[in-house]
Amino acid sequence: MWDGLSDGVCTRTLRQHSDYVTCLAVAAKNNNVVASGGLGGEVFIWDIEAALSPVSKSNDTQEDSSPNGVNGSGNSVPITSLRTIGSSNNISVQSSPSHGYTPTAAKGHKESVYALAMNDTGTILVSGGTEKVLRVWDPRTGSKTMKLRGHTDNVRVLLLDSTGRFCLSGSSDSMIRLWDLGQQRCMHTYAVHTDSVWALACTPSFSHVYSGGRDQCLYLTELATRETVLLCTKEHPIQHLALQDNSIWVATTDTSVDRWPAEGESPQKVFQQAGSFLAGNLSFNRARVSLEGSSPLPAYKTPSLTIPGTPAIVQHEILNNKRQILTKDTAGSVKLWEITKGVVVEDYGKISFEEKKEQLFEMVSIPSWFTVDTRLGCLSVHLETPQCFSAEMYSMDLKVTGRPEDDKINLARETLKGLLAHWLAKRKQRPKPQSPTNAESSLSAKDAMKNLSSSKAEDSSSIGDNDPSVYPPFEFSSISPPSIITEGSQGGPWRKKITEFTGAEDDKDFPWWCLDAVLNNRLPPRENTKLSFFLHPCEGTTVQVVTLGKLSAPRILRTNKVINYVMEKMVLDKPLETSLATEGMGVSGGQSLQLAAGNGSVQSGLKPLQKLNRPSIEILCNNQVLSPDMSLATVRAYVWKKPEDLILNYRVAIAR
Repeated sequence: MWDGLSDGVCTRTLRQHSDYVTCLAVAAKNNNVVASGGLGGEVFIWDIEAALSPVSKSNDTQEDSSPNGVNGSGNSVPITSLRTIGSSNNISVQSSPSHGYTPTAAKGHKESVYALAMNDTGTILVSGGTEKVLRVWDPRTGSKTMKLRGHTDNVRVLLLDSTGRFCLSGSSDSMIRLWDLGQQRCMHTYAVHTDSVWALACTPSFSHVYSGGRDQCLYLTELATRETVLLCTKEHPIQHLALQDNSIWVATTDTSVDRWPAEGESPQKVFQQAGSFLAGNLSFNRARVSLEGSSPLPAYKTPSLTIPGTPAIVQHEILNNKRQILTKDTAGSVKLWEITKGVVVEDYGKISFEEKKEQLFEMVSIPSWFTVDTRLGCLSVHLETPQCFSAEMYSMDLKVTGRPEDDKINLARETLKGLLAHWLAKRKQRPKPQSPTNAESSLSAKDAMKNLSSSKAEDSSSIGDNDPSVYPPFEFSSISPPSIITEGSQGGPWRKKITEFTGAEDDKDFPWWCLDAVLNNRLPPRENTKLSFFLHPCEGTTVQVVTLGKLSAPRILRTNKVINYVMEKMVLDKPLETSLATEGMGVSGGQSLQLAAGNGSVQSGLKPLQKLNRPSIEILCNNQVLSPDMSLATVRAYVWKKPEDLILNYRVAIAR
């Protein structure tokens, strides 16, 4: 439910469908009655007053009653979805809204529902879908009164006259049918289009119908005489029509909306201005006429008004650095997005998407910590625990100042901090409630969440100092802020722009794992954060063996750290006794191995290293010298390319 008289605020979300909602119908003289249909084959009739009746704060549906919603124009900024563990990208199924209201169910459809129509008083409801039939219902009881057959493909659009006696239907079989519900039969068929009919609009007297669809044409047909005129042609399939006085609004798969002349009050004028044809009753004949090249000329060339929309994103690619996404929109523009900041960092204009993707390729391996879809025409970024916490980078790679260069930064945690920065600031400004007198019987939601999360968090409980500051790579724009959609701890979704938080939101409105990461710096247990490998001298060299066991190190550990490890283990100036435990590296299984060398040499027959000219160590994999900046994960993904444990080799290189 949206407040259309303000700035497009979402006032309430009603949950009942098990799959996407595809169509709605409302009674013109009784706005309290609304019907909804969806891909799950369900049709529900809602009593809006009852559904929106005030409920207590304790009820879960309060989570749906968000006073601050996402602005309808937000398709130019990304949306972030926070999901609890075990959830998927599908909508959560809930048997009924939690405050007790249950809509009336019109049961009978076995497959998806694509079209609904209701008469003015809300006493007749017609539905259609992939079953190719029309079902007629009594919305007051949800009982089916009749079933009408005739279409040979999916029913895509329906219209009822004000009395509810006559019904128009459009189908993927390219036909328009006029039904008399009183006689329970089809009166006429109109072969106007050459492809699927997706949109219909009628004059108030139900004497003329405007139709559009996949063939990108808008037609006007007089139902009694079958006389038809082509009003205009579009560049995209027509999805919706709305008649307003002497104009008709046309929405297509493009994001712009056009207004065309229609002479809605006197449609006969249009027939006098342009050539017309008689709509037959066989789609085959209409298709044949079209192929013969005798299609009529449109009455209008240009719309009287265009409301431009933001080009929708139709293609995307997550780059290897797992922080940037390359997108292409309907206007052909290719852009580079920084996900951790929610902004476009480069607009390349109309260039080849594939070529730019190849140019931006980096040989780096970072775990996938988010998923993306563009079904809404914008970037929707989904975070799911614990997978989202799998990616880490060094502070020097992120150009974060004020921290040691080799500090590990968790990308998801810092992104969450950036998204909730406004909420955290507002939260701190609010006066703190007085402590309860009986601490044992009064646990705040926050304390309860902490207790829950502490049992699920890592044994270390903290991964470092809980720094509340947001680093520059994770600062989101307040001018074009993204929106957050969360399922909530009780299954009740809500949505807000990140700048619309007041600080008064209840902690339980957020997923526990999200707050545990942001407030307490605790992350859930993660898998595959370390990588096992062997470290051997290159074949044919007499370099000292520094370790005999399997080593384990963080996946993001750079090759230069392995070089340092080898250097420290080899004798440079004096005999060295040390275990394999070193920064970030250790022997698998916790083994410890002691190595010693005597008389300043490594092994028999080797020159003392201190006599070598500027000694340096090279690390190789598959006989390829590795760059010191490569991580172990990158080496395994792009150089080793085998499922077995990684094998690295080292040798002494002499710069002359």
